[in-house]
Amino acid sequence: MDPGSIPEGLPRGGAGPDPDEERRVARTRLEAIFAEAAVGIGVVDPGGWVLDVNPTMARMIGLSPERLRGANVRELVAATAREVVECYQDLIEGRIEHFRLELGRPEGVPANPVAAAITHLDLSMSMVRDADGRPDFMIGVALDVSERRRLQDRLWHESRHDPLTGLANRVLFFEQLSTLLADPATAAAVGLCFLDLDGFKSVNDGLGHDVGDRLLAAVADRLRSAVPGRGRLLARLGGDEFGLLTDGRPGSPELEVQAQALLDALAEPIEIAGHVLTVSTSVGIAAASSAGTDPDALLRAADITLYQAKEHAKGSWLRHDAQRSAGEVTRHVLATALPAAFARGEFELDFQPQIRLDDGSLRGVEALVRWRHPELGLLCPERFVTLADETGHAAALGRWVLAQACRQARDWHLAHPEAHLAVSVNVAGHHLRDPRFAADVRAVLAETGLPVTALRLELTESALADDLGAGLDALDDLAASGVALVIGDFGTGRSTLSRLNRLPVSELKISGAFLRSRQAPAGTADTIVGAVVSLGHALGLVVTAEGVETQAQADRLLGLGCDAGQGWYFGRPGDAATISARLAVPLFEPSRRWEQA
Repeated sequence: MDPGSIPEGLPRGGAGPDPDEERRVARTRLEAIFAEAAVGIGVVDPGGWVLDVNPTMARMIGLSPERLRGANVRELVAATAREVVECYQDLIEGRIEHFRLELGRPEGVPANPVAAAITHLDLSMSMVRDADGRPDFMIGVALDVSERRRLQDRLWHESRHDPLTGLANRVLFFEQLSTLLADPATAAAVGLCFLDLDGFKSVNDGLGHDVGDRLLAAVADRLRSAVPGRGRLLARLGGDEFGLLTDGRPGSPELEVQAQALLDALAEPIEIAGHVLTVSTSVGIAAASSAGTDPDALLRAADITLYQAKEHAKGSWLRHDAQRSAGEVTRHVLATALPAAFARGEFELDFQPQIRLDDGSLRGVEALVRWRHPELGLLCPERFVTLADETGHAAALGRWVLAQACRQARDWHLAHPEAHLAVSVNVAGHHLRDPRFAADVRAVLAETGLPVTALRLELTESALADDLGAGLDALDDLAASGVALVIGDFGTGRSTLSRLNRLPVSELKISGAFLRSRQAPAGTADTIVGAVVSLGHALGLVVTAEGVETQAQADRLLGLGCDAGQGWYFGRPGDAATISARLAVPLFEPSRRWEQA
């Protein structure tokens, strides 16, 4: 090819690139990027006057490029958040070189249909300096983050609201509570109302979860209408539990007034799917001014007060009282700690001797469970046995006591076979009604090797007065195998006289209350004790008196024909070593202080 015929546009004979052409191409590219970029771009001079904006930026702001060119940025940011105004001022005055913020589209700026959907922008602005370091121009870049913000808002709302009722959930309730209590200006005025629905489980079980859900939604609507206005947050805390948080703004109703409004809202029946449902509830009130400003403590106070209100009178409200609630707080602590106490080995047994009144010989011991709580110290059964019943741990506790008592009794039998010592184990009503009760007893006897005749199961009169169902069959089964059954605290619970012929009982224990009574007329207590002894003997039962504290009481009981006694006069409850020492001297000697052995 002839060198002189090189096509136009190709470099000739070693000539370098055309600088003007390169600048033209680069400028064309930059203009294309500027015009077609999916992000908004604006160029502003050091005085704040807009030099140029791309179409995307104009659409985001909602004004035409022509309207924006020559406008001052101060006019555009004046309607936005103060933080944007401050950052822009710092930028043009040289205190910062760039900033990045998220902001809403300026208010009052007319928006075209496209810009109307843009609610949030991610805006960054930087100062560009010349070769001498002087401000040359500012460049701003904006990204439409409206959809991301809408998604974030939706996720936030869903994570903090109950989908069934639309009310706030426990998370939002606790966040708002913590915020109010953390501010000294609002903390003291914060108050709570707690409520739940009586018998809601029966609605779910009897009519189905769909009706239950619709009932909860209807209840939420009723409660919502009862607490309008600012300064209050109504929440569904879980299940059928609801809470009202109030910040105590001036002019807002007293907590008691708001609690009564909640009760009144549910006074009328609610019709769901053709069922007319009567909803009853109680309200527990707690104020930070009396219960403290710790969020957990305030919530716990309201919760405890709610259950106190239910016990006091259903369908009413009750205000938190620190002194009254102190015992309930301890009950709550114990109920929470019960399951772990088994794993940590915090339970232990003491044993109290039972003495034959005619010859002073040791006929048996009663096993008494103790809880060595790591913070509250050694707790007697009265502090936690009822709680075990209420929380569903009675059977587990009963199995543990039975196993430990039988193991210890077996050891005494091996060391002192001539004593024929029997161990009494208390049985709670819940354990007695457990379908595994009889199997538990047989399994423990088989495992420990304790003779069947060495075990006595002590049943409270109140437990026997309940509907035992299959428990009666279990008692028949165990009595037939040789296990002795004892009715404890006889005369203090609901009457079981009608059942004595039906129950395979071999012993009655008269409550120590008859010996301690100082209000009964002279001789009345002895008359009652004598009548019980005569009744027991007529039925072929051994009769033991509890709570014997003096020799005079022991002498009176012997004169009334009582067979055996138990109480501090014969020995306080002690550990296994105390009973082992007692077995070495089987006859009772009043001069010896066995409780100190």
